[in-house]
Amino acid sequence: MRIARIKTPAGPQHAVERNGSWDHIHDPFVEPLTYTGGTTPEAEAVFLAPVRPAVVLGIAHNRTLNSHPLPIQAWHKSVHTVAAPGDQVSAARGRGTVNVEGELAVVIGKSATELTAGNALEHVLGFTCVNDVTNVDQGAVDERNFQGKAGCNYTPLGPWIETEIPDPDLVGIDVCVNGVVRAKSGSFNLPSSVTECLIYVTSWLTLEPGDVVMTGAPGTAVAVQPGDRVDVVLGGIGTLTNTIA
Repeated sequence: MRIARIKTPAGPQHAVERNGSWDHIHDPFVEPLTYTGGTTPEAEAVFLAPVRPAVVLGIAHNRTLNSHPLPIQAWHKSVHTVAAPGDQVSAARGRGTVNVEGELAVVIGKSATELTAGNALEHVLGFTCVNDVTNVDQGAVDERNFQGKAGCNYTPLGPWIETEIPDPDLVGIDVCVNGVVRAKSGSFNLPSSVTECLIYVTSWLTLEPGDVVMTGAPGTAVAVQPGDRVDVVLGGIGTLTNTIA
């Protein structure tokens, strides 16, 4: 099932894709889902970021199977950097190389603390695409990732949440720039699994519905320039498209 957050004349609205349209729902985090009776034709849907998280976390030291120098850790990224599909990413000027990083993002579905291998995925609503935009050169002077990841619209998210992924550790990730595949990998190349990431994070911090965990860039970082169009393509989920301004 796909759950999106779309523009409507009455304001942002969560909706579920059914039979060629987006049927409006009251609350994506309450089961069973209930419908408002409103609908938006698929061709008219304008997607927003699928959630408005209170917390966005990135998983550190989770790059590729052969690049795991330190134990799993996490860092905060400002929720004010979250952007919608189609939004322009304002690349910070004079602050070094700008990389896009295609990643699998976990959307939390219910309050999660001290998760275990047996219950971690039960607390997940679903998965979406995320582009963790970074001024990569700032990492040399700011190990906390604040300076390099705080730019305007530096966290595009979407276009929707896919709730039915057979195995989140087997999701292909392509990053295309101006229609050309520049990186091809997948969550199967991450040294720490989705479950391991959630166990670690919730051992320190309680996550709530709508919070987002970015699981890492498994060789999916690509340098970009103003004017570039970037597609983050996740197998079984969808395509997140943004331009660099």
